Amino acid sequence: MRAKSVNSMGALHPILFFAVMYVVVLFFSIFICSSLFYSCKSNGARLAKKSAPAKQQAAPSQVSTAVVLR
Repeated sequence: MRAKSVNSMGALHPILFFAVMYVVVLFFSIFICSSLFYSCKSNGARLAKKSAPAKQQAAPSQVSTAVVLR
């Protein structure tokens, strides 16, 4: 009978999968945590300078509607 041989890549597949997933999750967690840190660190005056106040449109002071009667 022929002896069964195990492919080394097939045997390492779960280990490589978890190693790659660890690197991807580590990258995303660093990105998310750093963005949360910088958003909490910024002060209100700095945010007020960045966003310009929106121009308000003049609302009509009087609205007229037509009523049709038969």
